[in-house]
Amino acid sequence: MTRREPGRSRASGPGSLRDDLLRISRELLDEGGPDALSMREVARRAGCTHQAPYHYFANREAILAALVEAGFDELANRLCEAHDLVETEDLRTVAEASGNAYVEFALTNPGVFRIMFRRDMCDPARFPGIQVASRRTYDELGRLARIRFGEHAIREHETALWASVHGLAVLLLDGLMADELPTLEDRLAYARRVNQLGAGALMSSGKGEERDDPGAWFW
Repeated sequence: MTRREPGRSRASGPGSLRDDLLRISRELLDEGGPDALSMREVARRAGCTHQAPYHYFANREAILAALVEAGFDELANRLCEAHDLVETEDLRTVAEASGNAYVEFALTNPGVFRIMFRRDMCDPARFPGIQVASRRTYDELGRLARIRFGEHAIREHETALWASVHGLAVLLLDGLMADELPTLEDRLAYARRVNQLGAGALMSSGKGEERDDPGAWFW
């Protein structure tokens, strides 16, 4: 005998109600930001009772935490794929792919990306899974720094790399450039051009005069 999910309609089809709740929560974040997400609205869209989501999530913050954890995991996986190219591609290609992976994640997951770095949305201290997943992302940024600057890479190198791609993502998502480039395709194409230039500058910073300034390549 098939077990029904709590409060779920028979017409809702196969699959986990928990997965449906997270998918719907993502959609709400994309549509209206954090203010649009409530336990009651998630339940309404899922076609389940108002109490059913509480079988999976203690409260709204727990839903946000699950989304943030999944977001960091996905971002880390994308960066890892880009950085694994170092086995077969030159460093410029790796740096360019890394920047593209970061910005593409942000632009295709806008609602989740906007809350991933906001501690007021969910406290990482209360959700260890977020700490583990975010550490993976930061470790991948550190890996890129070591690929470029070697074992002498310092935290400032990592921060300079992160600031450049994160800043580009925010500009395209919520800055003035979001109005100038209204479609996702336009924004992605622009990001690829910028990352191509940035990767070239990053690779050329080591030529000629030795430059120890961790942010020198960026200017």
